[in-house]
Amino acid sequence: MNIRQIEVFRAVMRNQTASKAAEILRISQPAVSKAIRELEHDIGFGLFTREKGRIWPTAEARLFLKEVEAQYEGLVHLNSAAARIRDFGAGEIRVGSLSALSTNVLPKALHAFTRRHPGVAVNFQAQLSSVIRDLVASGQLDAGIAADEIDVAGVDARPFARYRAAIAVPMGHRLSSVDVITSADINGEPFIALSPEDTTRRSLEAVFASANSHPRVILETPYSTTVCAMVQAGLGIGLINPITAEPYIGKGLSIHAFEPAIYFKSLLLLPANSKPSKIVSDFVEEAMRFSIFEV
Repeated sequence: MNIRQIEVFRAVMRNQTASKAAEILRISQPAVSKAIRELEHDIGFGLFTREKGRIWPTAEARLFLKEVEAQYEGLVHLNSAAARIRDFGAGEIRVGSLSALSTNVLPKALHAFTRRHPGVAVNFQAQLSSVIRDLVASGQLDAGIAADEIDVAGVDARPFARYRAAIAVPMGHRLSSVDVITSADINGEPFIALSPEDTTRRSLEAVFASANSHPRVILETPYSTTVCAMVQAGLGIGLINPITAEPYIGKGLSIHAFEPAIYFKSLLLLPANSKPSKIVSDFVEEAMRFSIFEV
């Protein structure tokens, strides 16, 4: 079995006739038929039945095509990688981040990194923290930024940033003139909450419990940016990472200090048991320049 035979088989399956496959591959129809016969001999089962001058794929052929297409996806990736190397000249770095830092900290870090390495292609994606962890652990990302609630087994995790949480309030709300909001102020208020697995939410719930404060949770979301949008729309108030609020401040939303202090914490993730490349190390260096540890 060789690549040419596979290419011919795929062309026949995708175009349904040997003649059309021959036309696309720019070879003769007898050459197509010969390649198919040789492939059938090599793999040990029939791929097509022949009736009244036409060929029909067998069930085995359809199963085999799924495997072939999976391999072609790998070839497409290789072609893309080759194109990036051709166009950028110095390779690629794959980076991921939780949503909260994907529109502020990471763009700044990546801008500094690309100025330092103008020939490097950057593949960036924003995902849930658990997804970032899985992608780093499997080697599909070279580096990632995730919230601290994740299980860090299988990755090298180190502190990245810490931001003091704030309360987002709709403009005109009774709390919009309060400088420092406490849990007592929030008692009974419609509340936009982060997801239950978020460590910041769990810290906040502990504060509420100790103060016997009971806000009315009307919506849950894993994203601080979504909390901001919901608060801006007037649905309620919510605890946010203040770095996500910049586009909303003064546009239907204000942010206020919260007491006692609660923090959003994030981690820098790298694949475990492997030394990062020079390019990855340089990205980490630039990213850390834009990290913040609030007290």
